[in-house]
Amino acid sequence: MLSLVRLRVLSEVVRCGSFSTAADALDYTQSAVSQAVARLEAETGAKLLVRDRRGVRPTAAGAALLAHADGIFAQVQAAEDDLAAVLGVRGGRLRIASFASAGSTLIPQAVAAFRRLHPEVELSLGEGEPEEIAPRLRAGEFDLALLFEFPGQEHHFNGLIKQSLLHDPLWVALPVHHQLARKHDLALPDLQGEDWVQTSARSACAQHVVTVCREAGFEPRVSFESDDYDTVQGLVAAGVGVALIPRLALSRRQPGLVVRKLAPENPVRRVFLATGPEPGVVPAAHVMLSILSQRAREFIAED
Repeated sequence: MLSLVRLRVLSEVVRCGSFSTAADALDYTQSAVSQAVARLEAETGAKLLVRDRRGVRPTAAGAALLAHADGIFAQVQAAEDDLAAVLGVRGGRLRIASFASAGSTLIPQAVAAFRRLHPEVELSLGEGEPEEIAPRLRAGEFDLALLFEFPGQEHHFNGLIKQSLLHDPLWVALPVHHQLARKHDLALPDLQGEDWVQTSARSACAQHVVTVCREAGFEPRVSFESDDYDTVQGLVAAGVGVALIPRLALSRRQPGLVVRKLAPENPVRRVFLATGPEPGVVPAAHVMLSILSQRAREFIAED
């Protein structure tokens, strides 16, 4: 097996163009550099360097070996960083972002678990709609983001590296005394003619609700809008309308509210974790990803 130390010496000699300059850069003696290169040539069975009036340059075999060197060094560094993060021997920071309904369900316990494991890591949290967070993630403002998408909205997240977390169904919320609250096989067309409470028309959830209602043969009559699902719940409980609300936003249900699943199936949004398109994800992001995956499994089991 090739020695990484001797491979790094070879790389430094070629970068510097001489044994003496490489020795200074590595804080080695020139003799130690020469011996390292000689032993690497013995390991590979090939001559790796030639000297001429222009200095030191790699042979064809040396160039072929060095073509892999940067990638090897980067992988080793990544492995060391990941191990350091898991063992809690390195600080740094982790900047995460989430949407509101996940911020009140999945995020709090995940953040608490992360801080117990890695109190030395500076942790920060931002919040917004996925289509607002995605450009900031691409720009490097965040290291990790918890996002969601509906069918047909995937283009908002082009270029991001995604890992699915869970499928979040939209359930029907009704006033407790509504005549449909007693119906066990409720279908979307049953809600035709109702007043609707909805998030703002520009939001991804509202746009998808309108789409599925149209596919069911009607246009929802939206009477009230709020981007706060607690307000949406309150308006429904007060009897002024019905709503489709994601399961993640129904962990705390207001009195006077009844929730029903739809037949044959509920509309669903896909919740996922994303990192930016550039390589070099901070090691702490991998730890948080694992914690959030576990929290998502627990949330699904609570259903």
